[in-house]
Amino acid sequence: MNSTGLVTFTLAVAAAWPLTAQVKTEVPPVVPGAKPVAVERIMIHGATLEGNLEGDAVDRDAIVFLPPSYAKQKSRRYPVVYALHGYSIGAEQWTHEIAVPQTIEGAFAQGSKEVIVVLPDSKTVHNGSMYSSSVTTGDFENYIAHDVVAYIDAHYRTIPKRTSRGLAGHSMGGYGATRIGMKHADVFGSLYIMSPCCLTPMTGGPPNPDQAKALEAVKTRQEAANLPWGARAALATAAAWAPNPKNPPFYLDLPTKDGKPQADVVAKLTANAPLVFIDQYIGALRQYRAISIDVGDQDGLRFDAIKLHEILGNYGIAHGWEIYKGTHTSAVADRFQNHVLPFFSKSLCAGKDCR
Repeated sequence: MNSTGLVTFTLAVAAAWPLTAQVKTEVPPVVPGAKPVAVERIMIHGATLEGNLEGDAVDRDAIVFLPPSYAKQKSRRYPVVYALHGYSIGAEQWTHEIAVPQTIEGAFAQGSKEVIVVLPDSKTVHNGSMYSSSVTTGDFENYIAHDVVAYIDAHYRTIPKRTSRGLAGHSMGGYGATRIGMKHADVFGSLYIMSPCCLTPMTGGPPNPDQAKALEAVKTRQEAANLPWGARAALATAAAWAPNPKNPPFYLDLPTKDGKPQADVVAKLTANAPLVFIDQYIGALRQYRAISIDVGDQDGLRFDAIKLHEILGNYGIAHGWEIYKGTHTSAVADRFQNHVLPFFSKSLCAGKDCR
């Protein structure tokens, strides 16, 4: 990788997300006759997050949506869909973006089988955990795959089998669904990847020395909070993928130091791009009952989503694939109601004989 690529790697990762990434989406109309779901706001302790150097909360918000029959059918158990939010928002903001509970109720009213839906929160000091494993942010990968799943299985009437657990996510959450899906096929049985970010290292284009300089100059959390959106995303990726317990105050390494590229840091960032390590997890991906990927035709992330689709195809891994009409966020609520939940309705095991 040349010096230009070294300088631009993290900046390009940040630029890969549209700067209007998390905005109001078009909400599908209310489905007549839809029955209400119960909404519970809970806290889930993250044993895997304890001791993180950022001081991010280890007791984290989560929102649970229980299907209409849950309160009455006391002996019934349900599959679970875990839905991961994107960068710069948390679980509560994610509810507005995908318009839940309305879209969950609409999906059930239109024939989707009832499931429990869980929205865990992974917002951090720099606005996003990347659902990765880092001493700086905490091990959010295993927080989702183990702490959250274990809590939900212990406190709700789930079917505690991988074939009855679905994992979905949008943008940074799509990255999380891809990463966690590859590494934890023993936990989840179906994947729905929505407009995933950060799948591949991006090295093209001219460097942005001003932004690199600004990142190196930041010394306090308040200064970091005042950075532009893209620069904050660059700090988030560095915290997740290039942690450094000996480098306060942020305990991370940037891809430049004193204006010069750091090849070893860029190597760490590159190593966390799913399209770099996907070939090591093909066997795990073959274990899934179903996988689906979608992205908008006006979404800059569609090019990497196409690469993911092509790699799965090259390996003969069956999966759903759609480029739909829309931007990064314009159709996410519609997709959740009319595509994501129907997908899990078909792919998750809901009977007594789930294995």
